[in-house]
Amino acid sequence: MPIRRSFLLSLPILFGLVTTALPVRGQTLVPHTIQLDLQKLERQGLGLAQEATQLAQFQQYELAVPRAELATQLAPRNFQVWALLGELYLRTNKLDEAVTALKQAQSLDSKSAPVLFALGSVHLQKKQYSTAINYLKAGLQIKPNVPGALFDLGNAYLIQGKYGDAIAQYEKAVAQEKEFWPAINNIGLIKYETGDVDEALKRWRSAVTIDAKAAEPLLAIAVALYVKGDVEQGLKMGEAAIKIDSRYSDLKFLKENLWGERLLKDTKKFLETPRMRATIAQAQERADQRQPAPQ
Repeated sequence: MPIRRSFLLSLPILFGLVTTALPVRGQTLVPHTIQLDLQKLERQGLGLAQEATQLAQFQQYELAVPRAELATQLAPRNFQVWALLGELYLRTNKLDEAVTALKQAQSLDSKSAPVLFALGSVHLQKKQYSTAINYLKAGLQIKPNVPGALFDLGNAYLIQGKYGDAIAQYEKAVAQEKEFWPAINNIGLIKYETGDVDEALKRWRSAVTIDAKAAEPLLAIAVALYVKGDVEQGLKMGEAAIKIDSRYSDLKFLKENLWGERLLKDTKKFLETPRMRATIAQAQERADQRQPAPQ
């Protein structure tokens, strides 16, 4: 379905606002009053919002965003429509626009936990960590057992170096969702930074048990084993991790995923070994081959 970019421009025609020939009564025109069907407009807006939601589920954000934008104009008093637009802006990295849309949603429903969580996520990405924490905590007061929000709050605390607070939130997230391996993984990151390598390994192995294709904990295990002297097993697991997702060979990417300085230092040495360099080169070559040929 094409994007309805011009839908608003066509509304006057759709609702009969085009001038028509009227009967002459003396020398005056009788005003022709049109009653806009606001409920119909809102239904159309909600229909567009539903389309946007379906498109977003398939990550077709370039199609979803315009629909959601138009939906907010047709149903401006519906906080869920504004919340959807804010979420889509967040997913397309339009952070300032996301804040504006979510603030509008909040003005319509100040007690919506999902809106508060989304505002927390936006400010987390904007590196405004104290503000993110305030929004996330406010949302969790309304709806306390949401794993994703608990995870975000844990991440904010981790970035601030508040390791105890971070672990507490991650453990709450796992208590709600036993297979929430990213929270387990991040506890491992903290344990490694604080020198408890064995506990870090325990957490990462638990994460891999949940998802054998999770490249992040797999690489972390590889680095820890290599540092502990189990070179062959470490290299073998490192090769497997990079083959799953070559992005984890990029130290900048790892830092964005909250890997600490100690783990990054050890990972740099690990990735510079001849076997890992060869594995990374092969992964890059495969990625290049998958790229479409220039037209």
